[in-house]
Amino acid sequence: MQHLPIIPLEPYYRKVVWGGERIAAYKGEASKGSSIGESWEVSDLEGCECAAGEGALAGRTLHDIMTEHAEEILGPRLFRIYGRRFPLLVKFIDAAKDLSIQVHPDDYLAAKRHGSVGKTEMWYTLDTEPGAYIYSGLQSTTTPERLRQHIADGTVTELLAKFYPRHGDFYYIPAGRIHSIGAGTLLLEVQQPSDVTYRIYDYQRLDLNGNPRELHTDLALEAIDFRVHEDYMRHFEPVVNREIVLKECPYFTVTVINVTSGFSLPVARYNSFRVLVATRGQGTVTDELGRSTVLEQGHTLLVPASIRRIHLTPEGGELELLTIYIQ
Repeated sequence: MQHLPIIPLEPYYRKVVWGGERIAAYKGEASKGSSIGESWEVSDLEGCECAAGEGALAGRTLHDIMTEHAEEILGPRLFRIYGRRFPLLVKFIDAAKDLSIQVHPDDYLAAKRHGSVGKTEMWYTLDTEPGAYIYSGLQSTTTPERLRQHIADGTVTELLAKFYPRHGDFYYIPAGRIHSIGAGTLLLEVQQPSDVTYRIYDYQRLDLNGNPRELHTDLALEAIDFRVHEDYMRHFEPVVNREIVLKECPYFTVTVINVTSGFSLPVARYNSFRVLVATRGQGTVTDELGRSTVLEQGHTLLVPASIRRIHLTPEGGELELLTIYIQ
């Protein structure tokens, strides 16, 4: 198996009607323009691919890299399952305005209707403006008929569980859970590699071309989980120099590490790649061959499964990073 180096990734920026300008500032970069709602950090979805930022693979899209090096990137176990498509989508989201009230289909519905995988996701809160909120799940048991009436009346938010997020809050959004990100929220999203969304309510908003945005009420009502759950929001309190698992599910595992001194992290133990996203501070990531890569706040590295171990060294204080892999 070829021993690829750690791969710095350059994102695909997505302009949307609810987007803002905070992502570039968070990354320490020049403005990418207004209405930038998403930075797709790890993606090989057609037309929205990220690319390697430097090194021997610089300029090549993740899709191109996977076509040639999928087994080295994923490891033999995941390669047998996913083939030559990268099995995750990781993005920053800047909600300068409220996102639509929406839901995503599960694997069964997505395959049946769209020939796609479903969309289970998780959010990790990075920063919020005063009064910012998130809707995640139903606050009480309801029925499709009652929900349809509230959609028609423009009062659907009355049925939803509402939270006021802060840094370190995280939300697991399995397929079928109704949700929305409120204005003033900057977060990291980890999800299945799908862009299928059913909008339920969108505040009578127009798209970037001045046209009404399509709603998908009937499709959504068939996809929604109408049960009430207890895991709508969780909070992480930092533990220095220890890897903490935030969420494990069949589609991804997300961990967080707050590094104040050197920290060694196994990769090969899990027979999976590792995605590293710096959410605060900066540092250096070094593999077992001594090859080092700088990781700064708001930036992303892909560590191939062929690398056995990496070492994290913070620079100028504390480095907080999220890691993502598949069990």
